Amino acid sequence: MKKFFKILLIVLFAALVLGTFYFLYSKTKKQPDTFKIESPKIDNIVKKTVATGSVVPRKEIEIKPQVSGIIDELYLEAGQIVKSGDVLAKVKIIPDMLNLNSAESRVNQAQLNFDDAKIDFDRQKGLYEKKVIALSEFQKAQLAFNTAREELSSAEDNLELIKKGVTKKSAKTTNTLIRSTINGMILDVPIEVGNSVIQSNTFNAGTTIATIADMGDMIFEGKVDETEVGKIHEGMDIILTIGAIESEQFAAVLTYLSPKGVEENGAIQFQIKADVKLKEGQFIRAGYSANASIVLDRRDSVLVISEGLVKFEKDSSYVEVETKPQVFEKRNVKVGLSDGINIEILEGLKTDDKIKGDKIDPKAAKTAEVAKK
Repeated sequence: MKKFFKILLIVLFAALVLGTFYFLYSKTKKQPDTFKIESPKIDNIVKKTVATGSVVPRKEIEIKPQVSGIIDELYLEAGQIVKSGDVLAKVKIIPDMLNLNSAESRVNQAQLNFDDAKIDFDRQKGLYEKKVIALSEFQKAQLAFNTAREELSSAEDNLELIKKGVTKKSAKTTNTLIRSTINGMILDVPIEVGNSVIQSNTFNAGTTIATIADMGDMIFEGKVDETEVGKIHEGMDIILTIGAIESEQFAAVLTYLSPKGVEENGAIQFQIKADVKLKEGQFIRAGYSANASIVLDRRDSVLVISEGLVKFEKDSSYVEVETKPQVFEKRNVKVGLSDGINIEILEGLKTDDKIKGDKIDPKAAKTAEVAKK
């Protein structure tokens, strides 16, 4: 009986040892590799380079006052549409005391001259009517009277201009009313009622009352790297992507390429401009940042595969096509345009071919299978 148990223990121990060796062997045995299978498809290939920049109005005008003073009234605000000639604001003139005193003195002097000329004119008129003096003498008095009257009127207008910036005769054409010079949208009104403003002159740019632009005529302004500038030219199509408007893309045409580069952050950049083609109902706010995809070349509705599937050997290119499940053979292909992700296949493949892709990680595959269950 003891001998039986001894033999049994030896057999169990041997089985345990053999089982352990088999388990370790099976764990170290290399499993055959499996690969993803991909197929060609019909798609568009667009080769492009990207420029960064912003969308701005072609014409953006700063409206400035013709006189210095204080903003008395504001009639419009940012976002409103205006036409050329619309009144934006009214300026209240603060007269210069030296000029005011001089103008008042001129009025007083003109009044004295007018009163004296009127007395002389009335006297000469009476004498002429009595045939005491000749017509020529009367005409001299009449001319002096008319001249004095005109001088008084001019002096009064000058005083009114200095005080109020407007005369009674030209109330509708006063330069105290700030008007729009173009049709468009008000982008900004950087002043408020009560702010002092300065007229534009040789020594001063003047205070900006409002910024107005035609929002129907937009352009893209951006920069491209010197490594890309040799690939582009005026007239190329551009696709604009605006971060703030993710649901839409905008068409544009390259119209300007700077002949001179500018160094920025250690790289040479060239400025470009493009006309944005807005469709009916499309609206872009001024200053939106945008990426411009400049179309260098394109192929529509062609056979394509992922560029990573193509292998290059000397002057030829090939892919590995499945002949049996997970059995592949080399097949030479002729490739065309590439956009960096997909590549055009000119010869060697059909849509029903199966191409060897990336190797499948057994652990990842098993994890995905468990998660799927």
